[in-house]
Parts: sequence; structure tokens; C-alpha cells
Amino acid sequence: MTSQAGAGTGDSGAGAVDVLVLGGAGVDTIVPVPELPLPYADSYLIDSGIRTRAGQTGDFIALGLTALGLRTHHMDLLGDDPEGDLVRDLHREHGIALTALPQPAGTKRAVNLVGPDGRRLSLYDTSRAHPDDRFPGESLGALAAASGHVHVTISHPCAHALPALIETGLPLSTDLHDWDGENPYHEPFAYAADVVFLSASALADPERTMRRIAERGRAEVVVATAGAEGARMLAGGELTRIPAVTPPAPVVDSNGAGDAFAAAFLYGRLAGEEPTRCALYGAVAGAFACTVPAARTDAIGREELLERAAELTP
Repeated sequence: MTSQAGAGTGDSGAGAVDVLVLGGAGVDTIVPVPELPLPYADSYLIDSGIRTRAGQTGDFIALGLTALGLRTHHMDLLGDDPEGDLVRDLHREHGIALTALPQPAGTKRAVNLVGPDGRRLSLYDTSRAHPDDRFPGESLGALAAASGHVHVTISHPCAHALPALIETGLPLSTDLHDWDGENPYHEPFAYAADVVFLSASALADPERTMRRIAERGRAEVVVATAGAEGARMLAGGELTRIPAVTPPAPVVDSNGAGDAFAAAFLYGRLAGEEPTRCALYGAVAGAFACTVPAARTDAIGREELLERAAELTP
């Protein structure tokens, strides 16, 4: 196990970490394509280049939280490989504390095909993760004891960790991504978290799924994002439409927008804001993320987030 300290994470005592992010570390290879769906051809020439960079869902959540001033610690399994080095470098460059546990199968990776309009198709290499992957109980317990909130990605180690996390009594959040509302793998995450994010893209009836999550689990807030169509939020039994925010620059890549939304929403929640304000923060951060080129890993800072949110407040 390797660990590196991040700026602002303090010592290892209770309350030293605002948010513990579990899982979701890896690298993406970015391939710009002329259109999506991509018509069949023997080959394509990619004049703008094919690049590999660190940054999957847990990395982006940790990056977004850190950029907003929250003390963040990220733990996941990483390989002793060039991809793992990219992830370690990303955390070091941004001052994010990282506990990297050994993964003999190698660091998770994916290939993202990105169209001119910013839409993407992601191809995940599942050979680098196994159903029996687990976080060591001692490491998980120590970090949880020092944290005020835990964000759980939907990886196998996190699935095994859910019962122990529930026993801590800590508030939990998760992102179900493009869950179809039926796959049973996602249900333990959906019903264990206090704040649930998911994409509406694969849901036949988003409101029905959101209400089911709230009724069967312990979620206080459920947010279903829908890209340029905004989002739906269920809080206190009331469904609210959250309008999309106009991006501050041209849209170049939608990858990471959902993670940015979640990070900014959690920032607002941990600051004691009402759910509608948290959702506005999320919409602002998600719009910003769509303007970041796929090969970069920038996140909106606290000052810009608050300024843009104030401009949008009647």
C-alpha cells in the first residue's frame, strides 16, 4: 500500500478529512472522432492526436471537491504500471491525498471516443477489476474514522465495503451513472446512500426510479441528471426540475460533467445549503466541465462557482 499526503488534509485525527472518496481511479485514452455513432471503416486518421490521461469518476470527484476547498482523501486499488503512475501524478499535482492499494491486475482503464459535439462513447477494460477485490478493513476503518462524509463509487471493492460503511453512521453518497433502474448490482448502492446521483439516460421513467430509491433506501436526496436538459431532484418527497446552466465557453467534452455536478452538490450540502442551492452549484460545475478539453483535468474553483451561482440567483 502506498499513501501520499494532499494539501489541506491535516493529520489523521477525527475530522481531518471532509470527504473520503472510495474507488473510481483509472486512466482514459481519448480518441477524437468525426461523429458518433462512428460509421464502420477499416481505419480513421486522428489528426488532433490520441492521448491518455488520468481521470475516471473517483479521480474527478476528488479533483472537484479539492478545487472547491474541501479536504479530500481518495482510496482505490492501483497497479504498479504506467497507468497507475499517471493517477498518482494527478493526485500529487493537485494536492489530493491518495491511498493506493496494490492491484496485481493493473490500473483500470478505458477508451473514450469523443465526437465534435462533446458526446462520448466509453469502452471499459473490465479485465483489470475482479468481483472479489476488497479494501483492507483496517485501512477503510481508519480513513472512515477520520472523515465526515464518504462518496462511494460503484466498484466491486466499494460493494463489499458498504455494510461496514453503513455501520459507521457516516453520511454516504454515490453515483449510479447510467443505471437502467433494473440491474440488481446497483441496488445496494442506491439504497445505502443518503445522496444518490444518476443519469436519466437509460431510465424509462426517471421519477418512478427516483421515488423507488427514496422509498426503499435511506436517500434524503436523489438527483437524475439529463445533460443539456438539466436535472430532476427529489428531496423531501418533492420533485423539482433543475434547469441546465449555459456553459461559459464552447462545449468540447461531456466526460466528467456528472462528476463535477456531484462534487459541487456535495460542497453545497456540506456547507449547509438547501438542496435547490446545491443543485444550482452542481449545474454550474457540470456546465464548466463540458468546456474542458478531454485531455485535461481541470475543475471549477470555489470563487468562480460562487460568482456564477450568484449571477444566476434572482
